[in-house]
Amino acid sequence: KRVVFENVEVVDAGAKGKTIGKAPDGRVIFLNNAVPGDVVDVQTTKKRKAYFEGTAINYHTLSDKRTEPQCEHFGVCGGCKWQHMGYEHQLFYKQKEVENNLTRIGHLQLPS
Repeated sequence: KRVVFENVEVVDAGAKGKTIGKAPDGRVIFLNNAVPGDVVDVQTTKKRKAYFEGTAINYHTLSDKRTEPQCEHFGVCGGCKWQHMGYEHQLFYKQKEVENNLTRIGHLQLPS
């Protein structure tokens, strides 16, 4: 059964171009078409024990991290996941993901 969550704030970006919001029950929602800072209505596409996957279907507030994608095929071909996010913000979230993987999966202690 697909559920719609309203006024979900997108709070972070994760792996593979997904962004992260929180459902009213506290579970994580992985979104494929939003930017951190957006406030959206979400149509769920998958429900798991610990999380949902979904798509933003209505944008109440657009993030200041948003930009116009440069490629006319953005969103269709799947090659570039974050072209709708400013480049400096892409770099921030990509670095954060690498550091998270090194510490969480690799059990490495990174210098401060």
